[in-house]
Amino acid sequence: MARKLPAGVLSAVKKVRGGVKVSHHKNTAETEVVRMPVPAKVVIPMQQHIGAPCEPVVKVGDTVAVGQLIGDTDKYVSAPIHASVSGTVTAIGDIKMPNGTMAKAVTIESDGEMRLWEGIKPPVVETREDLIKAVRESGLVGLGGAGFPTHVKLNFPADKNIDTLVVNAAECEPFITVDYRECMENSWDILSGVYLLKDLLGFKQVVIAVEDNKPEAFKVLKNIADHEVDVHDEVKLMVLESKYPQGAEKMMVQSATGRRVPPGKLPADVGCVVMNVASVAFIARYVKTGKPLVSRSLTIDGSAIKEPKNVRVPVGTSISEIIDFCGGFSTDPCKILTGGPMMGLAIVGTDLPVLKQNNAILAFAQGDAVLKPETDCIRCGRCAAACPMSLMPTNIVRAAKTKDVSMLKTAGVMVCMECGSCAFDCPAGKPLVQHMRLAKAILREEGNK
Repeated sequence: MARKLPAGVLSAVKKVRGGVKVSHHKNTAETEVVRMPVPAKVVIPMQQHIGAPCEPVVKVGDTVAVGQLIGDTDKYVSAPIHASVSGTVTAIGDIKMPNGTMAKAVTIESDGEMRLWEGIKPPVVETREDLIKAVRESGLVGLGGAGFPTHVKLNFPADKNIDTLVVNAAECEPFITVDYRECMENSWDILSGVYLLKDLLGFKQVVIAVEDNKPEAFKVLKNIADHEVDVHDEVKLMVLESKYPQGAEKMMVQSATGRRVPPGKLPADVGCVVMNVASVAFIARYVKTGKPLVSRSLTIDGSAIKEPKNVRVPVGTSISEIIDFCGGFSTDPCKILTGGPMMGLAIVGTDLPVLKQNNAILAFAQGDAVLKPETDCIRCGRCAAACPMSLMPTNIVRAAKTKDVSMLKTAGVMVCMECGSCAFDCPAGKPLVQHMRLAKAILREEGNK
C-alpha cells in the first residue's frame, strides 16, 4: 500500500533505470545520536579526502587544541585537517589505511579537556568567494562517503550555468541512519545551510530529496520547504522511490530534475550541484561557530554489535573504542565494514581510525555474511537490467579476462560507479564489482604506457 505523504511534497521528475530493491534494516532510525566519551588518543591520517594528501604542520611534542590546524597542502583538490581532541602530539608516522594504502598520520594523546583552539571564530561570509574560502578552511569533505573536497565542488565556473542544488537525504544504503537523524535532529541547520548556499551561489531552485521509506523526515523537512523565508517557493521537498542506488549523484540528478548526466561528465555539466544533507548542515554550523570538521556521526550496527547506536565521535577515534562504547561484539564478527553493505569497505581489524568520510561501522555474524556460491553464468541479463549506467557487465568481464583494451573502452567500463547492483542481482554469485575494478585497472595501466 502506498504511503500517504504530506501535502506539497513533490514526486520524482523521472524514474531512473536499473537499481535493486534491498532490505533496508534501518534498526537505529529512531535512535538519537549520542556523543561518546573523549578517547585516550586519536590517530588522524593526512589522507581523508579524494585528492592530494596533506602534510603535517605540527611536530612531536606540540600541544594542540580542538580545531587547530595540523595538516594542510597547497594543492587545490585537498582539504585541511584539524585536531579533533586537545592534548599532545606523540607521534607522526605512516599507518595502513582501510583500503590497504599507506598514509602519514598524526597521533594526539588526549588531555581529556577538549579545549577549543583560541583561534576559532566565525568566518566573515558575505560573498561567494568568502563562502568558498570558509568551506575550504573548515576542512569539509563529502560526508555521504565519497570524501570529495566540498570547496572544489562549490567553486564551479560561471559559464557552467548552475541553477539547481540537490540536497541528498536519500540514504539508500541498508543499515545507515545518520542522515535521517540529521534531518530529525538538526533541521534548522539544514534550513540555514540551504539558504546560505542558495543566496551566495545563485541557485534558482533547491530540491531536498528523500526516499519514501522516511515519512517522519518528510514531516520535519516539510517545515523547511514551507518556511516563510522561501517567499518565491524555490526550495522544494521531493520524495524518491526507495531503491538502491537512488542516492548516487547521477541518479539523484535524474530523479530530481529529469536531466541526464552524460558518461564521463559531472552533475555540474547539466546545471546541478549535489550535496549530502549532513554537509549542508555542517556548513551552516561552521559559519555560525567557526569550528572546523573535527567530529562526525556514525551508525554502528549489524548482527554482531551488542548495542547498535548512532554515535558522534572525534575524527581519528579507533574503531575498536567505538564498538566498545556500543557494548562490544555480541558474537565473533565474520565481516566488519566501514560504510554500507553495498559499497562499504571490508576491514581486517578494528584498530583503524575513523575518517571524515566514514558514515557507518557494520559488523556481521557468520550467518549474515555468507557469499552466494559462484556458479556458471546463465546469460539471464539481470546484471544488465540492474545497472543504472546501462552497462553490460558480462561483456566487460569477458574483455577483462582477455585484457581486450579496445573492447573495454567500447563497453564504457570507466563510467561504472561500482554500486554493486549487478552483483546483488546475479543468481550465479559472480563477483562483478571486482571484475569492474580489474577492468578499470587494465585501462589505467594501458593509459600509463
